[in-house]
This record gives sequence, C-alpha cells and structure tokens, in this order.
Amino acid sequence: MKIGFLQQHNTADVVNNIKRLCDGIRDLAKRGAELVVLQELHNSLYFCQAEDVNLFDLAEPIPGPSTDIYGHVAKECGIVLVTSLFERRAAGLYHNTAVVFEKDGTIAGKYRKMHIPDDPGYYEKFYFTPGDLGFKPIDTSLGRLGVLVCWDQWYPEAARLMALAGAEILIYPTAIGYDPNDTSEEQQRQRMAWQTVMRGHAVANGLPVVAVNRVGDEDGVPFWGTSFVCGPQGEIYYEASTDEEESIIVDIDMKRSEQVRRWWPFLRDRRVENYENLTRRFID
Repeated sequence: MKIGFLQQHNTADVVNNIKRLCDGIRDLAKRGAELVVLQELHNSLYFCQAEDVNLFDLAEPIPGPSTDIYGHVAKECGIVLVTSLFERRAAGLYHNTAVVFEKDGTIAGKYRKMHIPDDPGYYEKFYFTPGDLGFKPIDTSLGRLGVLVCWDQWYPEAARLMALAGAEILIYPTAIGYDPNDTSEEQQRQRMAWQTVMRGHAVANGLPVVAVNRVGDEDGVPFWGTSFVCGPQGEIYYEASTDEEESIIVDIDMKRSEQVRRWWPFLRDRRVENYENLTRRFID
C-alpha cells in the first residue's frame, strides 16, 4: 500500500489551511498515494491551549461542510482519506472525530477520540466528550483501518482492542508538541517516548503504524513533527523532520504482518483467562 501523509504547519486562516491540505492531497494522489492521512484537527490552529466557549464555533456536524470538501477530494483523486475534525453532535456536545472517506467520496466510517487529555496547553476535556463508538476498525477498499487519535496513542489497550477487532494497520492523527518551559533534554525524552510507545504497539500487535503530527509554532507551543511510518516489528520506514512541512509517500508491504505474526504469535499466547483486572482503574 502506498501511504501518503501531510505534516503541515497551520495558521489562523482556516480557509487557507483547507486549501493547502486539498492541494497536498491532490499532489500525493498524483504521485501514487492510495491512502492519505492528515494530522489531528487539521482545519485550524490547535485551539485547545485555552478554554474559550467561542471556539466551539469551529465545530461542525458530520456530515457537514468539511466532509463535503474532503469527500469530494477523495472521489476526485480516487483515494482513501483519513481526516480529523471537530464534530458538533449537538449544542453542548462535541467530539474530536476522525472521519475516513472511501475512494468514491462516501464516508466509510468515523472514530471518536476516546482518551481525552487535560494538561497545560492541552485542555481537551473542556471541548471534547469521550468517544462512544468503541475501538472498531473502519472497513475500506484498502483494508481494515484501526484509526485512533493522538492521546489514544499512549494506551496499549486501545491498540490491542483495534488489533483484536481485525485492524490491519494502526493510524494516529496527532497534535503534540513541547512545553517551552521544559529543558531541551526533557523535550527530547518526551518526543522519543511518544514514538517509542507507538513502535511498541506495532511490535506487540504485529501491525504497521502511521502517526501524522503537525509542525511549527502555534501560540508559543512548538509542535514537534516527527511524523513516521513503521512496520510490524517497529522498524522505521520513514521519519519526518521536527520543524519542516513534509509531503511523503511510504510504500509498505501489508502482507508482512502475516509472516511476523507467525514468527511472534503473541495473540496465540495471551492468557486471557487471567486478565480480568485490566478492567480495574488500579489494583489496591
């Protein structure tokens, strides 16, 4: 599968952000991409740095204006497209939602972000209700996509449940950056931990992983880019820069997971009868 991704620096100009994304999607398709993955909340600046009720105006229904735009581009280009939108489900009820489009422009499925952070600069609990669609892969003409979103990437349970439900690849639209008050050493430890944990999900589940992060400074927060694609043994196929926009296609062998899982049959050897405590918050 030829997987394309756009690592983009966003501005406050939503119309321009969308135009640049659509131009980038078309370019990737012309270069042979079959699947294109965009970063988290790609239409706007990452607005969760402050709690402001007026920012709910950025949300929209699904289907809605953005799904019309991206569905049209997916159909025009004949690609499967993974997007990340601020969903207005009802007044006072909003989600951080990934929407996947089929090659004919129809919505193949959506995933509502399950794990919602609340940290300095990432006040997402103010904006997003936790997802209620479960950890279910989205069926497309290219295979079963296990789409998760950003903070979900730290949780092995989410990756495992997607794998157990038949996902053939794990995909993480992302918006994560440095705390400018941290030392450079701490910043790099965090960035590498971020990549390492997702490579661990690839290894533990025998699946390729795609993580697409934004880049550039937004209101004092430098997003660290480093979008990457790795194989089912955690092997890095491509790693983007920390500070530049990129438009990349990575060709991966989707059949490799079958062989890796034969070598390392982790799913076979799971002791499911002994895992009941995983559903507890903490074991006292």
